[in-house]
Amino acid sequence: MKLEAEKRQAGHNNPVRRAGRLPAVVYNKELNQPVSVDFRTFDKVFRSQGTANLIDLDVEGDTHQVLVREVQMDKRRRVPMHVDFYAITKGQKVNVGIPIEIVGTSAGQRDGGMLDVKRREVTIDVLPNEIPDTIELDITEMNIGDSIHISDLRSMLPETAEIVDDESLTVLTVVASRTSVEAEAEAEAGEVTEPEVIGEKSDEDEAEESDES
Repeated sequence: MKLEAEKRQAGHNNPVRRAGRLPAVVYNKELNQPVSVDFRTFDKVFRSQGTANLIDLDVEGDTHQVLVREVQMDKRRRVPMHVDFYAITKGQKVNVGIPIEIVGTSAGQRDGGMLDVKRREVTIDVLPNEIPDTIELDITEMNIGDSIHISDLRSMLPETAEIVDDESLTVLTVVASRTSVEAEAEAEAGEVTEPEVIGEKSDEDEAEESDES
C-alpha cells in the first residue's frame, strides 16, 4: 500500500498538526529524514497494514519501503502524535511482531473447558518479502490440558525466519473451567468414607466381653 509524505523541518510539529498532518520520521542506519503524512490517510493505511506489513512511502518522489516501527499516542485523546517509519534494506532481515490468529473452537471448550491465551503475537527476524500477515492457529483438535508453545509455530513460518522470542513460552492452553474443577473436587470429597480402625471392637465383641465379666 502506498502513502505519500512531505519533508519537514525537524521540531516543527505543532504547525504540521494544525494543518491536519502527522509528524513522522523515516530512518535506518543511513537515513534520518523528518517527514509528515496526511493524518486521515495514515490512519486508514495503518488500520489496514499494522506494524507487520510493508508500506511504500513516497517522500516527494523518492519511494522507500517502510514498516511502522512506533506510533506515539496522545494518552488523553488516544490519537497518533508522531510516527517512526523504518526504511528497510533489500536482502536484510527485519524484526517484526506477527499477529497470531486463533481459528475454530477447541474440543476442550466444547467439553466445558476454557481457552487461556497468553500471547497474541510472535517476534521474528525475517526477510521483508517473506513477512507473513498472520499466523493462523487451528485449535479445533485441542483437548483440555493441551498447550501450544512458541516452538510449535516454527513450521508455520518461512524457512528463513528466525524466532526471537523464548521458544519455551506458552501461546495458549485449554484449561478446565473453574466450575468443573470445583464439581470434581466436591465429588471426590463425597467419596471419602470413615477409615477402618484396626483393632476396633465390634458390638458383638463388646457384648461377649460383658457376658464373660
